[in-house]
Amino acid sequence: MLKIFVVFLGGGLGAMSRYFVTTQLAGKLGNFPIGTLAVNILGSFLIGIVTGFFIGKLNEVSEVWRIFFAVGFLGGFSTLASFSIETVNLFQSGNIFSAVLNIILTFSTGIIACAIGLALMKN
Repeated sequence: MLKIFVVFLGGGLGAMSRYFVTTQLAGKLGNFPIGTLAVNILGSFLIGIVTGFFIGKLNEVSEVWRIFFAVGFLGGFSTLASFSIETVNLFQSGNIFSAVLNIILTFSTGIIACAIGLALMKN
Protein backbone atom coordinates (compact mmCIF):
# COMPACT_ATOMS: atom_id res chain seq x y z
CA MET A 1 0.00 0.00 0.00
CA LEU A 2 2.91 2.37 0.71
CA LYS A 3 4.24 1.93 -2.83
CA ILE A 4 0.88 2.84 -4.33
CA PHE A 5 0.75 5.96 -2.18
CA VAL A 6 4.26 7.09 -3.17
CA VAL A 7 3.42 6.60 -6.86
CA PHE A 8 0.28 8.69 -6.34
CA LEU A 9 2.16 11.43 -4.49
CA GLY A 10 5.12 11.46 -6.88
CA GLY A 11 2.86 11.37 -9.93
CA GLY A 12 0.86 14.34 -8.73
CA LEU A 13 3.99 16.38 -8.05
CA GLY A 14 5.46 15.35 -11.39
CA ALA A 15 2.31 16.30 -13.28
CA MET A 16 2.17 19.69 -11.56
CA SER A 17 5.84 20.25 -12.44
CA ARG A 18 5.21 19.27 -16.07
CA TYR A 19 2.30 21.70 -16.25
CA PHE A 20 4.45 24.50 -14.84
CA VAL A 21 7.34 23.90 -17.27
CA THR A 22 5.16 23.52 -20.36
CA THR A 23 3.06 26.60 -19.61
CA GLN A 24 6.18 28.68 -18.97
CA LEU A 25 7.66 27.66 -22.34
CA ALA A 26 4.43 27.68 -24.37
CA GLY A 27 4.64 29.86 -27.47
CA LYS A 28 8.36 30.57 -27.11
CA LEU A 29 9.06 28.97 -30.51
CA GLY A 30 5.79 29.62 -32.30
CA ASN A 31 3.73 26.47 -32.68
CA PHE A 32 6.63 24.14 -31.84
CA PRO A 33 5.93 22.25 -28.56
CA ILE A 34 9.17 23.31 -26.83
CA GLY A 35 7.69 22.75 -23.36
CA THR A 36 6.98 19.07 -23.97
CA LEU A 37 10.35 18.65 -25.68
CA ALA A 38 12.10 20.22 -22.66
CA VAL A 39 10.15 18.06 -20.22
CA ASN A 40 10.92 14.88 -22.18
CA ILE A 41 14.65 15.70 -22.36
CA LEU A 42 14.83 16.63 -18.68
CA GLY A 43 12.71 13.63 -17.69
CA SER A 44 14.95 11.30 -19.71
CA PHE A 45 18.05 12.79 -18.12
CA LEU A 46 16.60 12.52 -14.62
CA ILE A 47 15.47 8.92 -15.07
CA GLY A 48 19.06 8.12 -16.00
CA ILE A 49 20.25 9.83 -12.82
CA VAL A 50 17.67 8.07 -10.61
CA THR A 51 18.29 4.66 -12.17
CA GLY A 52 22.04 5.09 -11.96
CA PHE A 53 21.84 6.19 -8.35
CA PHE A 54 19.82 3.18 -7.24
CA ILE A 55 21.72 0.49 -9.18
CA GLY A 56 23.10 -1.94 -6.64
CA LYS A 57 21.71 0.03 -3.68
CA LEU A 58 18.19 -1.32 -3.45
CA ASN A 59 16.73 -2.21 -0.09
CA GLU A 60 13.17 -1.70 1.14
CA VAL A 61 13.67 2.02 1.93
CA SER A 62 15.52 2.89 -1.27
CA GLU A 63 12.99 0.91 -3.34
CA VAL A 64 10.23 3.21 -2.07
CA TRP A 65 12.30 6.27 -3.02
CA ARG A 66 13.12 4.79 -6.44
CA ILE A 67 9.41 4.17 -7.04
CA PHE A 68 8.57 7.70 -5.85
CA PHE A 69 11.02 9.32 -8.26
CA ALA A 70 11.21 6.98 -11.27
CA VAL A 71 7.63 5.71 -11.43
CA GLY A 72 5.71 8.47 -9.67
CA PHE A 73 7.37 11.84 -10.19
CA LEU A 74 9.06 11.19 -13.52
CA GLY A 75 6.09 9.19 -14.80
CA GLY A 76 3.87 12.18 -14.07
CA PHE A 77 6.45 14.69 -15.30
CA SER A 78 7.45 13.31 -18.68
CA THR A 79 4.85 11.71 -20.85
CA LEU A 80 4.91 10.63 -24.43
CA ALA A 81 1.16 11.09 -24.58
CA SER A 82 1.64 14.86 -24.78
CA PHE A 83 4.36 14.37 -27.38
CA SER A 84 2.14 12.12 -29.46
CA ILE A 85 -0.92 14.36 -29.58
CA GLU A 86 1.13 17.49 -30.26
CA THR A 87 3.01 15.76 -33.08
CA VAL A 88 -0.21 14.47 -34.63
CA ASN A 89 -1.67 17.98 -34.37
CA LEU A 90 1.38 19.42 -36.13
CA PHE A 91 1.01 16.90 -38.95
CA GLN A 92 -2.71 17.55 -39.22
CA SER A 93 -2.21 21.32 -39.35
CA GLY A 94 0.33 20.97 -42.15
CA ASN A 95 3.39 21.75 -40.04
CA ILE A 96 5.29 18.72 -41.36
CA PHE A 97 8.76 20.18 -40.68
CA SER A 98 7.92 20.95 -37.03
CA ALA A 99 6.34 17.52 -36.57
CA VAL A 100 9.37 15.68 -37.96
CA LEU A 101 11.76 17.94 -36.05
CA ASN A 102 9.82 17.23 -32.84
CA ILE A 103 10.09 13.47 -33.42
CA ILE A 104 13.82 13.58 -34.18
CA LEU A 105 14.73 15.93 -31.32
CA THR A 106 12.55 14.22 -28.72
CA PHE A 107 13.89 10.74 -29.33
CA SER A 108 17.52 11.54 -30.08
CA THR A 109 18.08 14.04 -27.27
CA GLY A 110 15.99 12.02 -24.80
CA ILE A 111 18.06 8.89 -25.34
CA ILE A 112 21.32 10.86 -25.21
CA ALA A 113 20.23 12.70 -22.03
CA CYS A 114 19.27 9.41 -20.38
CA ALA A 115 22.62 7.84 -21.29
CA ILE A 116 24.51 10.86 -19.93
CA GLY A 117 22.50 10.81 -16.68
CA LEU A 118 23.15 7.09 -16.26
CA ALA A 119 26.86 7.50 -17.07
CA LEU A 120 27.20 10.35 -14.55
CA MET A 121 25.89 8.11 -11.79
CA LYS A 122 28.11 5.12 -12.58
CA ASN A 123 31.15 6.76 -10.97
